[in-house]
Amino acid sequence: MTLDEIKKLIAQGETRTLELKKSTGELKDGMHSACAFLNTDGGWLLFGIAPKSLKIVGQQVPDSTRQEIANALTGLEPAIDVMVEYVDVPEAKNGEQVIAMHFDGYVWGDVPYTYHGCPYHKVESTTKVMPRELFEERIMAAKPQRFAWERQVAEGMSMKDLDEERVRGVVRLGVQSGRMPASAMTDGNENVLTKWGLMVQGRILNGAVALFGKRLNDFPQMMLKMARFRGNDKTEFIDNQSVDGNYFDLLDAGMAFLFKHLSLSGKVVGLMREEHLEIPAEALREALTNALCHRQYERYNLFVSIAIYDDRVEIDNPGRLPRELTVESILLPHKSFPYNLLMAKVLYMSAFLESWGSGVKRMMNLCTADGLHEPEFVQDGSFVMIRFWRKRHEDEPQNEPQRVRRTKLLELIDGDNSISKETLCKKLDVQISTVKRDLKVLGIVWEGPSKTGHWVKIE
Repeated sequence: MTLDEIKKLIAQGETRTLELKKSTGELKDGMHSACAFLNTDGGWLLFGIAPKSLKIVGQQVPDSTRQEIANALTGLEPAIDVMVEYVDVPEAKNGEQVIAMHFDGYVWGDVPYTYHGCPYHKVESTTKVMPRELFEERIMAAKPQRFAWERQVAEGMSMKDLDEERVRGVVRLGVQSGRMPASAMTDGNENVLTKWGLMVQGRILNGAVALFGKRLNDFPQMMLKMARFRGNDKTEFIDNQSVDGNYFDLLDAGMAFLFKHLSLSGKVVGLMREEHLEIPAEALREALTNALCHRQYERYNLFVSIAIYDDRVEIDNPGRLPRELTVESILLPHKSFPYNLLMAKVLYMSAFLESWGSGVKRMMNLCTADGLHEPEFVQDGSFVMIRFWRKRHEDEPQNEPQRVRRTKLLELIDGDNSISKETLCKKLDVQISTVKRDLKVLGIVWEGPSKTGHWVKIE
């Protein structure tokens, strides 16, 4: 690294990927930031820069300081090989140098880093102790064979507690879809579950109970909550149900509830009558399948839920998106990051679930082909929610308030082309979903990085 590169790097001050320290007198805090970089998006740690004035002051670096840095780096676990660069400050009178270290970012499936036993991560440009929940999630992702909920032995459960007809049904579907060999039809259920990794040394695992369990008293998370609300908020119920059961029971109950409360139309094609749900049933089924498969089952006090309003349907899933995905990028082509790998594998083999992250794109295509808005994803604390809009484009004429709002939106962006969606929501006094729809209708998209990009109009 050269001094010119340092000047360019620090020009905008500290960021999520840049930490500045005046000297190694702040070495301990610097190592906290190093740990945070390793657990987030990576970044540069520089000593010899005044954080507020951004003045390059450098510091003297005797052998004792180099040794101190080397010792501090050993506090990071797992062990990491970091190249420490010492860059001369030409105008310095006593040979002062800037000390620069770069740390790579976290990759899903890696063990989270700690510094002297404590994990840190970045929240914007601030270094924070990593929440226990996030740390445990990453430990489970790194060592699923040891920690994943689906791989834990289901104490007190045996084959008699499983619905063996469900097991045979999955095998039949797998063979019919070509994803399982025909020989699976003659395998006994214990052998099938063992091959799927859902039974180990004759003991049933939690994943098998979640998929095929009959007696679920000790598994309170195996519940689906469903509600039909009057209007567009949760003030008044029209219907409110809770259903217990295994994955397939909950999927069947959820789809039945959706068919009960969404409009169904039909027409005769040839000699057959085709039924058509107002939101494509395949898209809803894909969303519910994903929610039940990828939820965090270890959070036994949270449940998958379906909420139907006059204008939308929302399916909530206890958990978080993988770090590699955001509510925006999940709508683009992406890899698959299943949270419950064993369950996802079984559902893929039985054709209930597609792999390689193609399900979201399929839901979007089904909705837009039917004249509906694309579904939206929202991450809210402990839940990931997918929202389907019931109104079709042709049913949503642009009224006067809508025209006024969109005109004001354009004025706000013209005045500040890097204004955030959250600020637009406050200025317009609307929800984020409304801003997203207006931006899409107006052909306005975000270009560049999330922090330094800007809005552009697509001609």
